Amino acid sequence: MNTIGFADLKLAPEILRALTESGYSTPTPIQAQAIPLVLEGCDLMAGAQTGTGKTAAFALPMLQKLLPFASTSTSPARHSVRALILVPTRELAIQVEESVKAYAKYSHLRSLVVFGGVDIKTQTPYLKRGVEVLVATPGRLLDHIEMKSVLLNQVQMLVLDEADRMLDMGFMPDLKRILALLPRQRQNLMFSATFSNEIKKLSAEFLTNPKLIEVARSNATAENVTQKVYLVEQADKHVLLAQLLRGSDASQVLVFTKTKLTAGRLAKQLQKEGVAADAIHGDKTQLERMQALEAFKQGTVTVLIGTDVAARGLDIDQLPMVINYEIPHAPEDYVHRIGRTGRAGASGKAISLVSPEEEKYLKEIEKLIKKEIEKETAVVSHAAQNSARTNRAPRGEHSERSQAPRGEHAGRSHARPAAPKKPGHDPWFDKPYEPSASAAAAKQPEQPDGKPKKVVAALFVRRQS
Repeated sequence: MNTIGFADLKLAPEILRALTESGYSTPTPIQAQAIPLVLEGCDLMAGAQTGTGKTAAFALPMLQKLLPFASTSTSPARHSVRALILVPTRELAIQVEESVKAYAKYSHLRSLVVFGGVDIKTQTPYLKRGVEVLVATPGRLLDHIEMKSVLLNQVQMLVLDEADRMLDMGFMPDLKRILALLPRQRQNLMFSATFSNEIKKLSAEFLTNPKLIEVARSNATAENVTQKVYLVEQADKHVLLAQLLRGSDASQVLVFTKTKLTAGRLAKQLQKEGVAADAIHGDKTQLERMQALEAFKQGTVTVLIGTDVAARGLDIDQLPMVINYEIPHAPEDYVHRIGRTGRAGASGKAISLVSPEEEKYLKEIEKLIKKEIEKETAVVSHAAQNSARTNRAPRGEHSERSQAPRGEHAGRSHARPAAPKKPGHDPWFDKPYEPSASAAAAKQPEQPDGKPKKVVAALFVRRQS
């Protein structure tokens, strides 16, 4: 079988030069199939496992087609938005724009990313200067449209990246509003790891005679990811997690929980036990999320705990292990979670901690991926469990917390009976969650002069000059 290179795909010299400097050698299957079709002007519906290079598959031919519009002029009129890339999460938006900027390094095409969670005033000046490629989350894009800081009447290409996740997150009304503002004559590309019936219905609404590409079986998990399930009581999960982390030689571990509350508490507990852990979820400011992600990439944080907001868009090279502290109710989310490891052909491990109450969701996952996952009944170290219970006692409370009635506070004389234990309930999570000092500080009002801090603008607005 002959191996093709990016030069065989008829990409421009300036794009090939940027690819070489970025370490790209040969196109992945999704890139090899998608790039020629996009260059031909076809609408495209493309599916591939996460980590197979979907971003380059649409960004490279997009930039190639926009090269005639590249200009060194400083006039905003010479830099209209020609390509719009819509993504579901802030993290994915940032990473997609970083890739676009790297590929366009030797052209004069401008790119910009806009998303919520930061002061919109820091983004507006860059939009008004003009950009050819705009990467955005739907809600923030609509904010800019209402402020008249962006025009979409020159858009020639539209990309929906991780379209299934957009529908899961309730973006359908926003998508329809945005689509109504775009020119009718345009090229439409839809990229996603899975294609549900809802996605197929959406594609029928805005794609015109699309070409279909699927480089892997729909909803398949990568063969190079070893999957394993530990059957464990819910109350013992945090102890088992600590055991697994101590016994693993993985330099980085991404842990998934169902709720923001659990993610925050779990990170704090692991920190108390000497594990370099942090959490990333929707209740944290964008600055905190980016700092946690960067610390994880740099290795100062070895365990990153997140909700499904982190399942899409986190691009971490050579991530060796993913642990599902709680398995998702939607089986498709399992595919995306474990897709964070085993990327670009590397091997990886995916471990799931499954309580008796969650076994029904495990069966749905196995049905979706058409594979039975190896199972093992967990053996929890009682010594570690006792140690963890001691560490769990909150400050100012007796260490034998389990002997005190639930909800009782120190010094309270009118104690009430303990509430009955719910099936699958983890008593460790009884105590209230307190946000970090940095999170509290981030919610303070703006500075007296009403101007955002410069560091925020520097971190959250990226452009290609």
